[in-house]
Amino acid sequence: MSAFAGTFFSLGNLVNVALSIAVIGILGVGMTAVILIGGIDLSVGSGVALAGVVAALAAHAAGGAAGGAAGGAAGGAAAAVAAALAVGAIGGGITGLAVSRLRAPAFLVTLALLSIERGLAFLFSSGQAVSDLPAGFDWLGQGILLGVPVPVWLTAACFGGGWFVLSRTVWGRWVYALGGNESAAWLAGIDTRAVALGTYVANGLLVGLAAVVLTARLGAAVPNAGVGYELDVIAAVVVGGTALTGGRGNVLGTLAGAVCIGILDNALNLANVDPYLQRVVVGVVILLAVLGERIRSRARA
Repeated sequence: MSAFAGTFFSLGNLVNVALSIAVIGILGVGMTAVILIGGIDLSVGSGVALAGVVAALAAHAAGGAAGGAAGGAAGGAAAAVAAALAVGAIGGGITGLAVSRLRAPAFLVTLALLSIERGLAFLFSSGQAVSDLPAGFDWLGQGILLGVPVPVWLTAACFGGGWFVLSRTVWGRWVYALGGNESAAWLAGIDTRAVALGTYVANGLLVGLAAVVLTARLGAAVPNAGVGYELDVIAAVVVGGTALTGGRGNVLGTLAGAVCIGILDNALNLANVDPYLQRVVVGVVILLAVLGERIRSRARA
């Protein structure tokens, strides 16, 4: 990439790459777990928009508008974060219940939520951006901690936590077992419905956190935020080697996939490649990753 864009390896540009994948990376951790159990979530982009709008409205309701008293700003920031996480968890809970209890296809459930949550985001915001957010809230998207942007720290924490849960805990083993063979997992005594529900709720919480980071970075909640995020997130997970059939993959692969796509987008922008051609290139990379995964699966078989 540096051959096409000479400034690629500059520190400032590498920070930009890290920031550009922060939201997709956070969402990718939850999506990895969902795909590992054999599920999917097409509503993450709309969930980010809705959670962001509700967070901004909650901050205003708590008296945390920008320029207000310090106590009000702190209370507004806390209310915004709590509201975003709650909205994400509710969305994940609805999907989890529909999938685990009613045996509804995750594809159709989350496709419906994609439309519902986007519509609610526009309804609650009256189609307008909700700005004037408290300073403490903005810090989560624009602050610097030990020389590193706060969103990068949050992304690293999510990947570290996701890696630990999936690879070092009993719950992680249950997730892999459910995705590998649901019937065998149930016969082994695993409460497969509880695992599926918990995985979708955890994914929803990460959607809420991603909404906090994105809204804080933009300085406003925008109802059309997150359009197309579901495709970018699934692409990062697939490029990272997680099988769409479930049971195989890890969050470190997702991190690699997100970095790969982030670097590709960044370098193509620096090289002034036509934006339409950029999407073609990214699509080709995703297609090659999927085909490579299928070839590896056949080789193992």
